[in-house]
Amino acid sequence: MNTALLLVDIQKDYFQGGRNELVDTEQAAIHAQEALALFREKRLPIVHIQCTLLEKNATFFLPDTEGIIIHERVKPQSDEKVIVKHTPDSFFQTELHQHFESIKVSRLVICGMMSHICIDSTVRTAHRLGYEVILLDDACTTRDLVWNDTVISAKTVHDTFMASLQGTFAQVTNAGSLHKMI
Repeated sequence: MNTALLLVDIQKDYFQGGRNELVDTEQAAIHAQEALALFREKRLPIVHIQCTLLEKNATFFLPDTEGIIIHERVKPQSDEKVIVKHTPDSFFQTELHQHFESIKVSRLVICGMMSHICIDSTVRTAHRLGYEVILLDDACTTRDLVWNDTVISAKTVHDTFMASLQGTFAQVTNAGSLHKMI
């Protein structure tokens, strides 16, 4: 089984000082970096997803800004594929699926940002396309949400999405367990 690592939107706008700061981005990036190091060591395929938003009302990931740059902790090497997307789903209107088919990938390890949007949509599409998905819960993060005038903490949002993906759409685990799985 050919396994690839998919790092989704680990970009500067999500970190401290960025246009759309998330919660605990440094911790998530450290765990993503751990997974990246393992894949590099094993010489397994790696794909970085970089989001650029093109809508007129977009407030972050704006073209030609510092915020779209992939964070230093997981900076792509020259032999690692970078795919640009313009929507939450990493597969939608990108060459991602075709790329994985061309290198015969059947299992994906996914991590990145934001748990409740980009990670959720990417994991569900990967499952629908027939990939076995391993989701690294500690290498993902999100932000607080507001619903009915109630703040829902980023931790609750993240945990809820991990729980909803577990079993049906992905095997949810942590970066520390990954070395036993690939």
